[in-house]
Amino acid sequence: MTTPLIGVLGASGAVGRAAVRELRALGHTGLRLGGRTASALCAVAEENPGGHDETVWADATAPNGLRTFMEGCDIVLNCVGPTYRLRATVALAALDAGADCVDVAGDDPAAEDLLKDGDPDRDGRTVVLSAGALPGLSSLLPRWLAAQGLDGAGELTAYCGGLESCSPTVAHDLMLSLTSGGADGAAYGEALAAIRGGRRVSRALRTDEDTVHAAFPGRVAVQPYLSGESERLATVLGLDRLDWYNVHPGPAVRALLNLLPGRLAAGGDPSELARRLILAADLDLAGRKPYYVMEFALSGTAAGAPATAGLTLRAASSYRLTAAVGALAVDAVLRGGVPTGVHFACDVLDPDTVVRHLRTHGVADLRLTGTAADAEQVEEGTL
Repeated sequence: MTTPLIGVLGASGAVGRAAVRELRALGHTGLRLGGRTASALCAVAEENPGGHDETVWADATAPNGLRTFMEGCDIVLNCVGPTYRLRATVALAALDAGADCVDVAGDDPAAEDLLKDGDPDRDGRTVVLSAGALPGLSSLLPRWLAAQGLDGAGELTAYCGGLESCSPTVAHDLMLSLTSGGADGAAYGEALAAIRGGRRVSRALRTDEDTVHAAFPGRVAVQPYLSGESERLATVLGLDRLDWYNVHPGPAVRALLNLLPGRLAAGGDPSELARRLILAADLDLAGRKPYYVMEFALSGTAAGAPATAGLTLRAASSYRLTAAVGALAVDAVLRGGVPTGVHFACDVLDPDTVVRHLRTHGVADLRLTGTAADAEQVEEGTL
């Protein structure tokens, strides 16, 4: 049986390098590593000299910059950006080469482009988008939590954020997300909005620039933010109420984020602002240990009585979380666990498999409370 050829685009970046390690941990070898810097790609390949990985120059922004890289691949894992500028560029190139594709980002704009050009399902191909930490794990974990001892869920409160370096891709995507990234050309999400009565309500919440939260060390800023993914999550779980907060622990990043909308509206250079965001993240991180936290609290019913279930995830890096979800999506597609067509990762990945991988491979620490903790203790006792 021929071993499938997996191409990892952006293999030397923050997410790509971690994704290569995750794929190797899942037993995949002989990878094709793509990127623009030969020396950096070789360094990634040399981490596993017996794995027989190959390196191929590739540039998603150059004409025909993906042709050689895509040739012969069975599936491509895309770890390059900026996401909202590339949209479906990589996925379409993979499909043209007869390969499936997993994108750690992509989101609604990529899905729209792919379906506009014809559903890949017609050619028996599969594309999985938003296979990262946020979006991706941000919807997978609440779905998993809802199945841990609850009969049904009505309310969800989430806090996600951390203190870590900011990659160029993340910095540029943040600029672009203010005006794009959502469905039908809208922004990625809406600040201060929340779900009330099962639907989006604008200005339902407020930002707190200086507060404390038990899951985060020190003082933080919390910003309510409702994305398209969160709205879909509310629909899937049948939530009446959803409050989502992005958490910003670093004062330099917080100060710059507050200025961004006005600076961009006044004609500020997005590239220069992205550079300043990278520097601000480095300043906040100086002398401190990086971390990333996702905390979810669900309220619902269990055995007909009111009940709650909570989950707190702690990781050293959101980039590794993204890499793990992306690698798991690739593995699921190769194993035939994902149907053909265009999908968001949260809709097709098995939450139990994802949680088990995060725990057993040391990607993150997950702590449960309420009925979720009780359900886990019962399961462990049964085993």
